[in-house]
Amino acid sequence: MKVVSVIGDGGAPEGSSLYQVAREVGRLVAKRGCVLVTGGLLGVMEGASRGAKEEGGLTVGILPHYESTSNPYVDIKIPSGMGHARNVIVVSSATKLVVAVGGSYGTLSEIAFALKLGKTVVGFNTWEIEGIENHENVETFLSRLSSLLRSF
Repeated sequence: MKVVSVIGDGGAPEGSSLYQVAREVGRLVAKRGCVLVTGGLLGVMEGASRGAKEEGGLTVGILPHYESTSNPYVDIKIPSGMGHARNVIVVSSATKLVVAVGGSYGTLSEIAFALKLGKTVVGFNTWEIEGIENHENVETFLSRLSSLLRSF
């Protein structure tokens, strides 16, 4: 089973460009038959999960709290009770690909852990860090992601 982790801006509102890009990412992941893993909450996590569900995909949320409260598009809820420390689990769950869409310091920590673990990290409007392939153009980003998913 191939697993892709999607990380990013938890504050991106439903109508925002980051949310919509994340939704398309989720669709692409599901179309390739991969399981989608996120932190299970709002923003990019919700957008990606929503897109995956729209394509009939399976979604997993590694939640920061002990409750199973998540966005409505998470199939499997894993209440970790670990707060931000759950970021390691989110990215280590990926078979080899982590996708970052926007994001702040939580995303930065996930990118660092992903790179440390040898994962491929591709991003859209996220942190400019050595080792990550970051894109500012949506079409270029989605095309590259599609290519990575095909070679998976």
